[in-house]
Amino acid sequence: MTSHPRDTPQFYLTAPSTCPYLPGQEERKVFTHLVGRRARDLNEILTQGGFRRSQTIAYRPACETCRACVSVRVVVADFAPGGSQRRILSRDADLVGTPEPNRPASEQYALFRRYLDARHGDGGMVDMTVLDYAMMIEDSHVDTHLVAYRRRGPDTAIHGRGVGGLVALCLTDVLSDGLSMVYSFYDPAEAHRSLGTYMILDHIRRAREMGLPYLYLGYWVEGSRKMDYKARFLPQERLMPQGWVRAE
Repeated sequence: MTSHPRDTPQFYLTAPSTCPYLPGQEERKVFTHLVGRRARDLNEILTQGGFRRSQTIAYRPACETCRACVSVRVVVADFAPGGSQRRILSRDADLVGTPEPNRPASEQYALFRRYLDARHGDGGMVDMTVLDYAMMIEDSHVDTHLVAYRRRGPDTAIHGRGVGGLVALCLTDVLSDGLSMVYSFYDPAEAHRSLGTYMILDHIRRAREMGLPYLYLGYWVEGSRKMDYKARFLPQERLMPQGWVRAE
């Protein structure tokens, strides 16, 4: 009988299921658990190898007939916003993002539900309960936090916090070489603000101020309208069979 040390990661493969990004395709994932004293180091290694984190699980596509999912990371030092991105930054200049501990709150879940119902009513997360949401936010053995976006107030310049209701929220992991945006959502009534793009631009700024070289965006899927936006943040590096390859 073979035994394994407690901290040695064990990898598993999911059964085939319908691909959420490309019609006519099936997806499979390889995954492992991020627990124990080595969870943070393992998350670093796996993220740099194209994995994503969800709670205490790190996963990566392992589809048999498709390689469309490509892990991407923005090269922070060389990034400069284009014209439309500058307009988004100007439009949303009345917002401020505040780092907070990864603790769930009823205000967050209410915003999360509105976002899912408006944007992803047929998605796999639509049935998530408040307990499921709490697990997504706080069930982590790695360095993670929330960035909560609210409108600027008269005292924001003093204490650095916004005021009023929650407009957007991002769950963010801090790695030795970058920030990883695990999951983000926003008020669908504020869709005209392009808040998804704004949060990415704001996280690029945060990574630059922290001296971190990359912002990890997860998977870009060529041909998927859901994922097209990730290709707009250039220069970026894409994980190919030969390693990370720069795309201008």
